[in-house]
Amino acid sequence: MAGFTAKEIELAREMDLLTYLRQNDPGNLIHISGGEYCTREHDSLKISNGKWMWWSRGFGGVSALDYLIKVKDVPFTEAVGMILGTEAKQPPFSFVPKNGKAKRLLLPEKAPEDHVVLRYLTGRGIDREIVEECIAGGLLYESLPSHSAVFLGLDENKIARYAFFRGTGKDRIMGEAAGSDKHFSFRIEGTGERVHVFEGAIDLLSYATIRKLNGERWNSDSLLSLGGVYGGAKTVKLPAALENYLDHHSGTEEIILRLDDDPAGGSAAASIIGRLNGRYHIRDEPPVHGKDYNEELMFLRTLQQKGETRFG
Repeated sequence: MAGFTAKEIELAREMDLLTYLRQNDPGNLIHISGGEYCTREHDSLKISNGKWMWWSRGFGGVSALDYLIKVKDVPFTEAVGMILGTEAKQPPFSFVPKNGKAKRLLLPEKAPEDHVVLRYLTGRGIDREIVEECIAGGLLYESLPSHSAVFLGLDENKIARYAFFRGTGKDRIMGEAAGSDKHFSFRIEGTGERVHVFEGAIDLLSYATIRKLNGERWNSDSLLSLGGVYGGAKTVKLPAALENYLDHHSGTEEIILRLDDDPAGGSAAASIIGRLNGRYHIRDEPPVHGKDYNEELMFLRTLQQKGETRFG
């Protein structure tokens, strides 16, 4: 098959999936509500904001080109040719948000019960009552059809703006839902002037469990996850979740960094300290046992089984 120029390939990448299906496979398109769709062929493949997510497989994409290659197994050059043929008929429909409006968060269906997620998280040492409080507070639920744990980040109006999914089966799929805004990553609001910062939701819940095991109020301080850390030691930009938290919590005095004990976590901690030192009292406290706070918790659970009663 003939090749394509860089300009033609870039043009093909601009075609969104909804437009492509409307023009080429309308019988496969099912309208759910508002701007959200799924496909008849794969009902767990959801489309919104020009993005798509195949929840049962744990991956997604932005364009029709991604869909043809990842879902339909069409070779790259053939997929480009198919889209360019569509492009000649009609330009792609734009899903770019206007007037600064928030993107629509594309969430998987909620399971009627949360038994699988409860079993998975407690199996990782996390306290059952803490998990149940997160579920009751709208911060966590079990998805269909994959029964993944979905951790939500809410805005000031308690509207979900961020979601991270974690597989509970052997495949261990994980990732962020399409339309997620890292400014609103998973967190638990406390009442004090201190915030503990973690890379992910499971580390956050693990540390909350450690506090409870020590007889402390596990939710007295705020607990904030960043949705991962990126960049090297030269990174100068604050993680979006931490920046947004500090903007909305002017009374914060102390930040305790509980990132992973690895090069990425160390670089991120150094970058945050470099940006905020002098404005807040900052402590860098990676886990003592293991790479992250879930490994720390599992170590302490082992001590508990041996009869230890104090874990700090």
